[in-house]
Amino acid sequence: MIYHLFQYLESIGADFPGLGLMHYLSFRAMMAAVTAVLVAMYAGKRIIRLLQRAQIGETVRDLGLADQIQKKGTPTMGGIIIILAILTGVLLFCDLTNIYVILLLVSTLWCGALGFTDDYIKVFRHNKEGMSEKGKLLGQIILGFIVGITVWMSPDIVVREKVEVKESIERTLETETTVTSGRYVQEDVVKSTKTTIPFVKNHEFDYRWLSPVKGAWGWYAKWAIYVLMIVLVITACSNGTNLTDGLDGLAAGTSAIVGVVLGIMAWLGGNLIDSKFLNIMYIPGSGEIAIFMSAFVGALIGFLWFNSFPAQVFMGDTGSLTIGGIIGVSAVLMRKELLIPLLCGVFFTESLSVLIQRFWFRFTKKRTGVGHRVWSMTPLHHHFQDKKAPDGPVLFPKPVPALHEAKITVRFWIVGIILAVSTLALLKIR
Repeated sequence: MIYHLFQYLESIGADFPGLGLMHYLSFRAMMAAVTAVLVAMYAGKRIIRLLQRAQIGETVRDLGLADQIQKKGTPTMGGIIIILAILTGVLLFCDLTNIYVILLLVSTLWCGALGFTDDYIKVFRHNKEGMSEKGKLLGQIILGFIVGITVWMSPDIVVREKVEVKESIERTLETETTVTSGRYVQEDVVKSTKTTIPFVKNHEFDYRWLSPVKGAWGWYAKWAIYVLMIVLVITACSNGTNLTDGLDGLAAGTSAIVGVVLGIMAWLGGNLIDSKFLNIMYIPGSGEIAIFMSAFVGALIGFLWFNSFPAQVFMGDTGSLTIGGIIGVSAVLMRKELLIPLLCGVFFTESLSVLIQRFWFRFTKKRTGVGHRVWSMTPLHHHFQDKKAPDGPVLFPKPVPALHEAKITVRFWIVGIILAVSTLALLKIR
């Protein structure tokens, strides 16, 4: 809103110091991040008090973990703090007419509502299971189709390919976009199904290569494949973050690291000079995603003020589903979804550990009558904690001595940082 206010003042001829600051993506990104941090820290105390008064406490399952019982009664649904902080930073400093910002706002509210419903059922209806897995999955799939069809149909979501500069090119500090002192040729301003992929010369993969048919039907087939991929990415990211939310500060800290990388990629992909230098797709308007991700990271840092060990509040599904949805949608909009397995390697590994554990347990129980486990407990972060021995054989027994919860969290953060730096390095590896 401040961004649009300054635009209006400029359009009517107003002139005062600082009026042009809103042209700078960097200034707006920093202000969005700082605003989100301050809102999260200021509102966090009050929201936590309200949750305590309403007796909205965490329902702890008997997982056999020594420290788990101590968390009983800690306020949950703290994802409200994250959502409030994100929305404040975005509404103040983003271009609200930008299609990418609109989609991210819809995704934030959609996933927030889905997670809130799940937490509400757990807390107020005293159902530890919350929403059914099918119900949550359906909500995520619907969001995926909304985003996918918008990417397909919206004329504002395009990719500029083969931008050939005819004369000298310069970066204007006023707008932090790229102009030319002469002119340049913008070839193929297209609705594209291309995305970024590592280790290849041109860094691009086109989903039309997976189409089983050619011609007019091939055009529909490639977009159908792309939309289905978008649904898969958004659903997987949302669920992966939800599974990672099990230790104090783990999901919030790891997601903040991912958010920084996504913000950098949005900045680079939305600038003609940087995208040309790195040989990645130039996506007009995607620079606004960098401002959104700045607010996202700021909100998570502010939330960590209360969520770090020992946690004063948990984000609940209200926060974890929202975080995962934002990560998945932003990656899709920047055409970086195929980098997610590396960038979100912590989430990916946590999800994979659960799938492998379930498959191996059912497979061995069917064959031998006794279910075997790969790890002593999943998601994987619980494997390293102090807990009672599980029933049945375990392929990889729990570590002795067990690790403290805070140490597990920090080590996962370190792994996340390594994966984040590696993902950025891939932009230059052919």
